[in-house]
Amino acid sequence: MKAIIHEGKLGVAGLSYRDFEEVQPQAGEVKVKLKIAGLNHRDLFVLNRHQPSDPPLIIGSDGAGIIEAVGKGVANVNVGDEVLINPGIGWKEKTDAPPQGFEILGHPFHGTFAEYVVIPSENVVPKPEYLTWEEAGVLSLAALTAYRALFTRGRIQSEMKVLIPGIGSGVATFLLQFAKAVGATVYVTSRSPEKCQMALELGADKAINSNEDWSKALGREKMDLVIECVGAATFNKSLDQLRPGGTIVTFGASAGDEVQLNLRTFFYGQLNLLGSTMGSAEEYKEMLEFIKVHKIKPVVDQIYPLDQFDKAFERIETASQLGKIGFSIM
Repeated sequence: MKAIIHEGKLGVAGLSYRDFEEVQPQAGEVKVKLKIAGLNHRDLFVLNRHQPSDPPLIIGSDGAGIIEAVGKGVANVNVGDEVLINPGIGWKEKTDAPPQGFEILGHPFHGTFAEYVVIPSENVVPKPEYLTWEEAGVLSLAALTAYRALFTRGRIQSEMKVLIPGIGSGVATFLLQFAKAVGATVYVTSRSPEKCQMALELGADKAINSNEDWSKALGREKMDLVIECVGAATFNKSLDQLRPGGTIVTFGASAGDEVQLNLRTFFYGQLNLLGSTMGSAEEYKEMLEFIKVHKIKPVVDQIYPLDQFDKAFERIETASQLGKIGFSIM
């Protein structure tokens, strides 16, 4: 089968599109013929986690396709079923943190940037009929990350004011769509006028330029909840927008891992800082039910043929996308 392989070098330089050995499902596993796979920032990070001395790896976490074969003992799906892939392996119930052994497709296990993928049968669910293949294939990782951050950790309510810095990524667009679906007032930031306009069209109540004075641009309004996925470049600006007793949930650090924090301001403000990442199978099912009820669809930016992976990686690396990038494998 054809696949995107990482081997021999760190970063994008280690990627190639080539033939790779197909495997068949063992007991409890299924083989999925992929139609669409989704690109995430995680795939960029994996290119530096997967070492040149490691065996060749098929990267990619998101995908949707058709069941090609089932292993012994599989009863929840049949050959020919149209399915989504939950990329989280080994996290079943909603808990405070992932259990030991939790992993994500695409590293250390072979992922979805290929014609086929073999995964545990519990990691596939029926594809929602109202979603196209393109929408279904880019959904899972970003939507699950957004759902846990907003609902499980952030405990969003309809009367809340919510700030989402750095609108434009797949997760951020889901955060906006989910928050508006429950009736929250949502503010976003971006350096891009096009992304600000897109956010307004998706329902954002206000979109401001990231380079502005946020407090002034937001009319001195304070937020109940900030979902922070940018990192050091915006973290303290995000904290400054919280009301006393407000909550900030963080799950990303693409703009720097380390921040300086004024502890006195933090504890006098009675602020809450929560970490989040991905989510459990229980939350995945909750998320799917939520998007079905509200008929939420991913914002799809670009779909590339699998052999044009270099264009897709360049687009996400330069943060040029508005929503999700995907690969067509049909």
